Amino acid sequence: MTMPSELLHAAELAKGFMPPDEGLALFEAARRYGELGPICEIGTYCGKSAVYLGAAARETGSVVVTVDHHRGSEEIQPGWAHHDPTLMDPRFGKMDSLPTFRATIAAAGLEDEVIAVVGRSERVAALWNTPLGMLFIDGAHSEEPVTRDYEGWAPHVMAGGALVFHDIYPDPADGGQGPYRVYQRAVRSGAFRETSVQGSLRVLERVNPGI
Repeated sequence: MTMPSELLHAAELAKGFMPPDEGLALFEAARRYGELGPICEIGTYCGKSAVYLGAAARETGSVVVTVDHHRGSEEIQPGWAHHDPTLMDPRFGKMDSLPTFRATIAAAGLEDEVIAVVGRSERVAALWNTPLGMLFIDGAHSEEPVTRDYEGWAPHVMAGGALVFHDIYPDPADGGQGPYRVYQRAVRSGAFRETSVQGSLRVLERVNPGI
């Protein structure tokens, strides 16, 4: 079964940095692993990838919890290459992607499938205790925050569930190395094995629940 055309269109219209081929690979992974339990996304931004995840959750009867403080990671702040000035909140002089995210999910008709948690990843992870069918890490991309996301959330991925990374670039000329180094750590841990690759998207399955 392919992603419904109306949801694919909604994903294509949404602001974000997920190429269509990687988005469809994310949808396929979420459809496979969402049958096991909830899907958690770290790094919401404007909801583009949440549409792909939400479409899979609808098919599998799962749910997506997407975690973000919505103030923007380092690479989208003013003066950086990916900054979008339309997301600035002039009242506070800060980024605020939450209203755009809500509009994206409402327009896609996925408000029942996608739940937003507004807060810093590490603070929410400290309170979390629900096993996850799939974890998608796509928040801030320098090594320290990716490490926090991995250490805080990967232990919640259930046996047979998936840990998915975005923006994995083995060649430094193609992109930042923070996610790549943490991805390598996950593979070396022995807890996960890689099951699929699409562009910069990597899907790892938990094979050792004790690690």
